[in-house]
Amino acid sequence: MNYVILESGGKQYKAVEGGMIEVDLIHADPGTAIEIDQVLLAVDGEKVSVGAPVVPGVKVMATIMEHFKGEKTYNFHYKPKKKIRQKTGHRQQYTRLSVEKIVVK
Repeated sequence: MNYVILESGGKQYKAVEGGMIEVDLIHADPGTAIEIDQVLLAVDGEKVSVGAPVVPGVKVMATIMEHFKGEKTYNFHYKPKKKIRQKTGHRQQYTRLSVEKIVVK
């Protein structure tokens, strides 16, 4: 299997066997093995399988490596001549996954 496109948290990610992906926070302890069955596309050499909406029989086995926070982003609201200035920040939490293998039934 060359790669798959999977869905996690409403977003799509490209996963390669033996690689790492960073997804939105998954509430599980580091070291936990998880199974993702929301595979939207699977590519194996010249063979491409497109799901409607998911590819049946294809799963991604992954291990949670760590949880971390992304860079801080700022949101600034400003209204001229009204003395309204509001600055807020946000740091998104992510989970780093190690893709162990891609299982095709």
